[in-house]
Order: sequence, then structure tokens, then C-alpha cells
Amino acid sequence: RQQKWKSSVSVQAKMPPCDFVPEKYESYPYERMQKIREQNIAPSLRTYYKKPLLLHQGHMQWLFDHEGRRYLDLFAGIVTVSVGHCHPKVTMATQKQLARLWHTTNIYMYPAIHEYAEKLTSFFPDPLKVVYLTNSGSEANDLAMFMARLHTRNFDVISLRGGYHGGSPYTLGLTSLTPYKHGVANGFGCTTTMLPDVFRGPWGGSHCRDSPVQTVRKCSCTEGACFAKDQYIEQFKDTLNTSVPKTVAGFIAEPMQGVNGAVQYPRNFLKEAYQLIRERGGLCISDEVQTGFGRTGSHFWGFQTHGVVPDIVTLAKGIGNGFPMAAVVTTKEIASSLAQNLHFNTFGGNPLACVAGAAVLDAIEEDNLQKNSEDVGTYMLLELAKLRDKFEIVGDVRGKGLMIGVEMVTDKDSRRPLPAEEINQIWEDCKDMGVLIGRGGLYSQTFRIKPPMCITKRDVDFAVEVFHTALQRHVERAA
Repeated sequence: RQQKWKSSVSVQAKMPPCDFVPEKYESYPYERMQKIREQNIAPSLRTYYKKPLLLHQGHMQWLFDHEGRRYLDLFAGIVTVSVGHCHPKVTMATQKQLARLWHTTNIYMYPAIHEYAEKLTSFFPDPLKVVYLTNSGSEANDLAMFMARLHTRNFDVISLRGGYHGGSPYTLGLTSLTPYKHGVANGFGCTTTMLPDVFRGPWGGSHCRDSPVQTVRKCSCTEGACFAKDQYIEQFKDTLNTSVPKTVAGFIAEPMQGVNGAVQYPRNFLKEAYQLIRERGGLCISDEVQTGFGRTGSHFWGFQTHGVVPDIVTLAKGIGNGFPMAAVVTTKEIASSLAQNLHFNTFGGNPLACVAGAAVLDAIEEDNLQKNSEDVGTYMLLELAKLRDKFEIVGDVRGKGLMIGVEMVTDKDSRRPLPAEEINQIWEDCKDMGVLIGRGGLYSQTFRIKPPMCITKRDVDFAVEVFHTALQRHVERAA
């Protein structure tokens, strides 16, 4: 049986050429690296794959392991390498700054932070023109939450189930995925509400979401009215009427859920939710850690795809193409509430980070990466939708631009998550054929595809062919 399976699927997709030659790997042998991992690195930092990859170098959408093997990176260091690994423009700008000034502190003025603050806020609509720079997404969301509470003088913050907003003790209350919860007191004053997921939730169908690919569920919507959105808004009102005080500090949501597997809400849901929160004196926070910087293709920020203007926006990941930096962007009025007492961040907005961030904004513009996200992302979504139609285990394909989720199920009717060992095998197969993809979702049942925004249609053809082969092998194994 093993023989038959091997011979019948021998399609070896041809990896697109790449003229970059990686340096020779000269660090410790693989076995020694594994030993160090076991002895000196915290075990909570888990690795992917049965035999973890030892990566040595990166170039744009490509990664090279210690043996010089090349991989197409469709996960971008968890949605962080926005413009490409070691992008020459970002590398050069950072190197130049490295030789000039690494660090002073916010108590002095230095060019980089002022140039960057002006540049970054120019991408935002009024009145979102004030920025506070931090070092990570958790830190940014932590601060956004703090600002909302200080400004409104209210305490309760609402988030959506399935949302990921960080792993710090403060933000764990907003994060609503069991694997991240540690069974210690967290999230006092945080309330979650039903996720308006039109694939897995109780309502939703084939007209609900802002994506080139809709769910295969039948839709109960009529012309100009979304039945699913109305039902989910009722649930939102129910939370407001039962679980929180009459006034709240705020509501935080990703424009499209990242860790949960590119989950999209029905159109206009966010708009109505924002209105309900503002009626109760709360601020609306858009977590753009994964959706920002042109990744959704049609717009630069995810909130723009919903036709809303938040009160606070949090940014991280792709902001620095992998340099540790993050930001909170808000209005002058909200930012002032933090100025009543001291609030200080040692590394936030350091010269190196600001220069990296500015170079990323330039690279997005010069390389036309937002447009590339839209074109290549739409092409990929439509190609993956063909696989959904062909394979019973591909339950849903969704997303926008280069933020894509492929949800795996035992069958489309029950929508039961595909068992982990089966998903693992498909995932390992893709890696063995040279394609790295992420995982997410409540049951780790969704493949997350969020590559550097420089990938091409040729790369997509290769990736989809690899995925197709892996699915085909799964079918044969099952038979």
C-alpha cells in the first residue's frame, strides 16, 4: 500500500528560480543546536515540525536552512516580515543608523523619531495623528487598554472570542484562545463576546464577507440586509446589556482575526459595534498588528476595509519588517490622558527602530506592495478555492490580500476540525516540498498564509501545487 501511495503521487512542483546565493553555514552542528535548545532555552518557546528547521539566512520571500535548502516562506516570521527578508532598503538604512546613533532616550530630541512620527501619522486619517512608540504588539495593546481606561475613567473592555491581543498579564484578558491562558488571575475587567464567524458560527453564508471567496454555507440574507450581521449584533447588545456596566472603557478587535485563522466578520458588523460602544462612552481600538501596512490589499489599514475610524490603533509585527518595534496611534486628546503622570518607555522609538520603520514605509510604496498584496492575494485565494471545491477536507478558504486562512475539516457538512495528526502530516509534507505555512484556529485546524508582501504569482503557482500534492497524498493515505 505504501508503494502504491508513493508512486501514484509523484508530482514534484518546481520551485521558482532565485539567483540569491546564501553564505556557507558555519555555526554549530545541528545536534549541538538541539542540545542548547533543550538545556538553555525556555521550553515554552516551542518549535514547529517533527525535525525543527535550523534557519540560517533569508532573502525576500525565501529562507535557507543550515544545509542550504531553500524554502518559500508563506508565514513571514508570523506575519512580521512585511517587505521581505533582509530587504536591501531596510538593511541599508538600519546599517547607516547603526554607525551613527543606536540609542539616546526620549528625554532628548533626535531626528529619527520626529521624521518617523510625521511619516507614519501621514498614513492615518484625522484625528489619528499622535503616536506613542513601543517594542511589541502586546505592549502596544497593553498601553491602548491603559489609555482607554484613563481617558474614559471607565474600566471594562470588551473583546471578541477567538481574538489574540497579546500574552502579557494585562492583555491576556483580551486574548480569547484557550492555549494562551495559563490558569492564573488575568483580565480583570475584560469581557468577551460572541465571534461573528460566518463559517463556524451559528449564522452566516455565501454573501457575508469582504473577500473574493465566500463560504459554501447557504445565505439567509436578502437584498441590502445581512441576516447574519443582525444576529451577531444582537449577541453583542446582549453582552452589553448583561455582562458590563452601563459605561465601558472600550472595545478591541482585529479587523480580521489573525491567530484564529483569518476569520472575517460580516460586512458592517464592526461599524455597528463601534456605534454601540461609543453610545456607552467607550473607545474603539483597532488591533492592526497583523492587518496593517497594506497587507489586506485594498487598503493600507484593516479598519478602512470596514469603513470605520477607530479612536486608537495598535501596530506591530510588519511595522519594522522584523525589527522589534510597535506603536499606538491615537488622537491628541486621548494621548494627553497619559501625560497627567509619568509614563516612560526606554527603548520605544529608539533611533534604530524609527529608521527601520521609515524604510519599511518607503519600501511598501516603492515596491508597490499594497497593490501586490491585492493582486497576488486575490489570485491565491481563487486558486485555493479550486482546491476547496475539489477536496472534502478543505472546509473554508477566506481572507483578503495576503492574509489568508484555509480551514481544514473532516467534512463540509459537520465542519468538525480535521484531527491534528492528519493536519500535521499535510503541513510536514508542504515543508518537505519547500513551502512553510503557519497554523492557527481554536483547534489548530486552520492553515495561515501570510507571506512577505513581495511574493509573486509564480510563487503562488508553486505553493498551490505543493498544497495540492499534500492534499492528494492525504486522500490516498486515508484510502
